[in-house]
Amino acid sequence: MSALSWPRAVDIREVGPRDGLQIETPISTEAKSRLLDALIATGVGRIEATAFVSPRAVPAMADAAEIAGYIGGLGPGGPEWSALVASPNGARRATEAGFRTIEYVVSAAEGHSRANARRGTEQATEAVAEVAEVVHGVGGRLEVIIATAWDCPFDGPTEPARTVGVARRAIELGADQLCLGDTIGTTSPARVVALLDAVGAVADGRPLGAHFHNTRGMGIANALAAVQAGVTQLDASVGGLGGCPFAPGASGNIATEELVYLLDDAGVETGVDLEAVLHAAALARDLVGHPLESDLFRAGGRNRPRG
Repeated sequence: MSALSWPRAVDIREVGPRDGLQIETPISTEAKSRLLDALIATGVGRIEATAFVSPRAVPAMADAAEIAGYIGGLGPGGPEWSALVASPNGARRATEAGFRTIEYVVSAAEGHSRANARRGTEQATEAVAEVAEVVHGVGGRLEVIIATAWDCPFDGPTEPARTVGVARRAIELGADQLCLGDTIGTTSPARVVALLDAVGAVADGRPLGAHFHNTRGMGIANALAAVQAGVTQLDASVGGLGGCPFAPGASGNIATEELVYLLDDAGVETGVDLEAVLHAAALARDLVGHPLESDLFRAGGRNRPRG
């Protein structure tokens, strides 16, 4: 049996403050700022801080402008901050608040697109042009996240050609990078590799990342498959928090501490301190007021059981 081939480094984006909290009962801006501080202390290079979306649809993200203000007061250095948007108007709000790395979501599945963005996949994809104009107009970078890339809670399996088509068109309209999202946590390693290969073939050299949920226990296995397929940008959420309010049955993301544990043991550089992530997870648990999904958080590191 041949040995696995590991990259030198993997770039982790911490999505706990946005994806992790968006389905939770809203917590205060002050509490979020404490979590952001704890996540900065982990050394993670990128943090998805908030989302500029409808506060009626996602109440937990209603304080996006306040979060931007807090980040702006932290001064230079630290992680790269990003914000998620679902429309050109959201992109304008995010850039006006100071964000220069913007994530725009397009659902490859028609059913989820209409539930999430109140418009079909084609219309949402064509809006990439307007979002790109807003982002590039302030010297920013646009990442298009393709949600329900593998499966949809309403439509069932997403035809790979749909995801590939969204990816190709997003690049044509100005996306600087792409990320494939397993929104409801249904994919598996073989499907991960097949779709990453297909999208990579039309990505025109743009960076390609992956975002996995652990709904069916496949999250870390899928992350491993993605890394072995050449992906070096992965999303993860502290404590395994997360889920989509517009995707029935979706549960938490892969846990940051579990991804770091996997990569550390393989000698892959992440720049992330595992003990600091466990500290941030303990804070996240206290802030949301319920147990976390992460097995590693419950068990503790190899040499330091948490009891």
